[in-house]
Formats: sequence, C-alpha cells, structure tokens
Amino acid sequence: MTSPLGDDLKRIIAQEGPISLERFMALALGDPRYGYYMTRDPFGASGDFTTSPEISQMFGELLGLWCVDLWLRAGSPAALSLVELGPGRGTLMSDMLRATKAVPGFHDALTVTLVEMSPVLREIQKTTLRDAHRAIDWAQDVSSLPKLPTLIVANEFFDALPIRQYQKQKTGWHERLIGLNAAGDLAFGLAHNSFTPVSQRGEDGDILEYSAVGMMIMEDLASHLAHYGGAGLAIDYGYLETQIGDTLQAMKAHAFVDPLEAPGEADITTHVDFQRLAHAAREQGLATQGPITQADLLERLGLATRAETLLKKANAEQAKDISSAVARLTERTPQGMGHLFKALAFHHSSWPVPAGF
Repeated sequence: MTSPLGDDLKRIIAQEGPISLERFMALALGDPRYGYYMTRDPFGASGDFTTSPEISQMFGELLGLWCVDLWLRAGSPAALSLVELGPGRGTLMSDMLRATKAVPGFHDALTVTLVEMSPVLREIQKTTLRDAHRAIDWAQDVSSLPKLPTLIVANEFFDALPIRQYQKQKTGWHERLIGLNAAGDLAFGLAHNSFTPVSQRGEDGDILEYSAVGMMIMEDLASHLAHYGGAGLAIDYGYLETQIGDTLQAMKAHAFVDPLEAPGEADITTHVDFQRLAHAAREQGLATQGPITQADLLERLGLATRAETLLKKANAEQAKDISSAVARLTERTPQGMGHLFKALAFHHSSWPVPAGF
C-alpha cells in the first residue's frame, strides 16, 4: 500500500538519499497538500483516535476551573491570555469556557488564542467556538502569543511533534534514517557515522528518542511565561523520566498500523519525555510541578464530585456514560489513560502552585 505523500517521499529519497525520522514525521503530519493533520478531522469514533475532551465534558470543565483557580490566586489580573496548543475540534476550549462563564470578571479579562496549523481543524474550531467568547484568535505557532500574563493548555500536543531516533551499535550511536529497500519501499536503516547525541548509556540495539522541536517549543513557551507571567499545563502520554525505547506508533481507524506504510493517511506519535520538557522549562527560569498521572490530576481537581453532580440529573443511559467516562479517564492499568497519560505544570516563580500539584 502507498499514498500520494509516500510517492513524494520515495522521489525525495531517490534524489537526496535517506531522510531523518524528524523530517519524515514533519511531512507525514504537516505537508500542506498531503499531511495527515492538514487534510482531515481525525478525532472521535468516526476518525482515527479519541482524546480525553471527546470522552467527557468533565475533562474540559475541570481544566477550565484549574485556570480560574490560578487566575484568582494570582490576583485576578485584568488582562489574561488563554492559549491552547493543538485544540483539535475545539471541544476542550468550548468546555473550559462554558465551565468558567459564570465566574465574575474572568471572561472579561480573557483573550483566547488557539495555536493550530491545520486549515481543516481551524474551520471546525470556528464553528465549535462561534458563541463561546468575544475574543478568539488563531496562531500558526507559539512565536506570536499576546504579550500578557498567560495560561497555556496543551493536551495531546507534544506527542505529535517530530523526533529523531538513535540506535546503539557496537560502533556507537547511529541515527535511524528512512530510505528505500530493494523493492523500492520506505524502510528504516542506520546512518554510517556514529556519535553520542544525548547520552552514552544503552546496550546494543537500544533506541533513544529526542524531540528537538518539542524542546524548542517548550523553551519558547517558558520564555514567554518568564517574561509576562502565568502558567502552563501539558497532558500527554509519556515517561515520568527519560527512558530508552522505541515508542513510534501510527494509528488509523483506532488500530495500530505501520508508520511507513501510507504516510499522510495515519496519525503518527511518540511518547513524551516529561523529564526533558520540565528541564527545558526550568532552564528558562520557570518552576515546574510533577509530572503526575492523569488519574491523580483529575481526582485532585474533583472529578468524582463533578461526576456526582452530573449523575443527579442523568437518566440511566447518561449515568452509564458518565461512569464509563470516569473509569476510562482514570484507569490505572499500564495502558490505561489514567496511568499512561501524565501531567506537567510549569509556571512563573511568582505565580502560585497550580491546583492538583
């Protein structure tokens, strides 16, 4: 099986030689013509995967109240920028804004910015958020955020950023590259030259992943918060501490597929290294809290109490859905969302420690 982008990549490799996984991911997800996120709505039961905001409104409501609590304890600044990175369909921001609408002064202080590169998803977000708030803007990246105290929410954002992979051999660490096999299909191989990209540890065959893109974005966000004040919350699946291992995965129609099989037709992600993210934030002068599991965060923010409130007004079918959502969001099995997903808070040292941490 191939794809239009796959054919383009084969031509590039035939002309230029093997490419990095970082370049492959950037094109597979963001190519203007054929990139996965540029051409479709991938969310929900009819898409390729489901995120926490799509599972239950409670997720967004609790994060909205997380923002309000910080704003109040920071002295209720009269002007505040609320930023979401990779906002999907706009469901999370919609729930956050609805849950906070009754808080006196909060919406009056807000300027909302959605950082979204996909033209398809931007249009969906505009529809979802049509009546949610008076001032919603869109940005292509994090370089032009409003020069205000800022609250940042990034749910399942860092996992989709390009990475490089390095494999340990007897001769040292070699970068994994994508080239063509004898049949002319995309295939992994190793660079001839060896070096130590990040770490010298590891045994033969071990794979080390590193996202320079993710680190640069975190540095930019942290620099912004260090200058203007505020806090951020990153929620994603990943490691509490840096680990060795190959976490590259692709998903289509809620099933795992070969990442190289049909580029542009499947979501491609990797696990987030929260230890490195936190280090990047601290390097810019921020304080960090966590990471903790998603289950711990949601439970500390009052998920059980919110569910009880909803259950009082629910019919039998709604009650089943609410209970199922709570269980799914907080499941603590190794592959359950409550355990696999982690939450990291990063904030200006003068701002209060965020709720849940």
